[in-house]
Amino acid sequence: MEKDLKELSKQVEQEIRPILEKVDKICENNSKKVLEAFQKCELQEAHLNSSTGYGIDEPGRNKIEEIYSHIFKAEDSLVRSQLISGTHALSITLSALLRPEDTMLSITGEPYDTLQTVIGIGKEQSKSSLKAFHIHYEQIDLVENEFDISKIQDRLKKQDIKLVEIQRSRGYSTRKSLTIEKIENVIQAIREINKDVIIMVDNCYGEFVQDREPIEIGADIVVGSLMKNLGAGIATSGAYIVGKKELIELCAERLTSPGIGKEIGPSLNQNALFIKGLFFAPSVVASSLKTAIFASCLLGKLGYQVEPEYDESRADIVQTIHLGTEEDLVKFCQGIQMGSPIDSNVIPYPGDMGGYEDKVIMAAGTFTQGSTIELSCDGPIREPYIAYMQGGLTYEYGKLGILKAIKHMKK
Repeated sequence: MEKDLKELSKQVEQEIRPILEKVDKICENNSKKVLEAFQKCELQEAHLNSSTGYGIDEPGRNKIEEIYSHIFKAEDSLVRSQLISGTHALSITLSALLRPEDTMLSITGEPYDTLQTVIGIGKEQSKSSLKAFHIHYEQIDLVENEFDISKIQDRLKKQDIKLVEIQRSRGYSTRKSLTIEKIENVIQAIREINKDVIIMVDNCYGEFVQDREPIEIGADIVVGSLMKNLGAGIATSGAYIVGKKELIELCAERLTSPGIGKEIGPSLNQNALFIKGLFFAPSVVASSLKTAIFASCLLGKLGYQVEPEYDESRADIVQTIHLGTEEDLVKFCQGIQMGSPIDSNVIPYPGDMGGYEDKVIMAAGTFTQGSTIELSCDGPIREPYIAYMQGGLTYEYGKLGILKAIKHMKK
């Protein structure tokens, strides 16, 4: 088995080489974007210093937010270690922008599991959900992985929607993730009907996968996690919100306090990590994409249904593998853990997790707890037993981890 897998791995690497070269080109473009932002914003060594206490008007933190605004072509940004995760940043954003009796509309169907609890549409009901504060929720499903533009436009004609939510990545669903081009088309369609509705994009797992980001194509506000792409496995906490200045101020006041907003928030020794993570992000995202492409091609040849297929255009770093049985899902995730640099001796099993309705198995032998830009794999214990794999700080480490997972599953 090991010899056959080694030979197949060599064959796969030959086959995917032209695709990896395209990934390198995107990496180069995004690296240029980051470097130019550092230079134009005049980043200095002093900005790497940190603050404690209130962190009143801290220069380093302010400079980081200036750089994020420049990269995303946004009016303003909020980049804070006090934002614990992508779900936390999304929760802050929705709570800041929506008021009782407002309506939000998801046009990508049901959102990610943890966000369902935030909204109040899952089985797990929270007294702190948006629903508990009389904020209304509606959704329009994708049709064969495309936006249902006619239905979206018909709904917006009533002029009573406050916020449209677009989730770029697939979450724990079987749909495809959404490219910047598809999102651009639907934003144009929305603006034909309503020029004032707030368009929010959940950008988790999508940053630097393509040449453009959602603000550039008309989104009003964009949210993501530094435990994913932009942290590059270097940032040890944090998330970001970028967009229109007045919307960012509302989010800042929800995070801190009305009347204070962005003025306070100590960086707590994170500035150097945030900056270094952003600097390495284009390269690490490219490594994650290469890891996913290798996995897709190899597992496809082994007979598994994979999505995206190795030669498809990608919108995020997530690779799904339909494993078909609970046993194979568990074994594959356990193999990823065994191929990790940290806690490789730990054996993960499915368990209950806050915000999720099904038991979930999560493998992440990562330097930062829960960092999904590092090689990790997880999945809900429900049919059709799909593994959601993402990350890989380097392509070489990612490839080794995948081979370990396959060997374990095939034992």
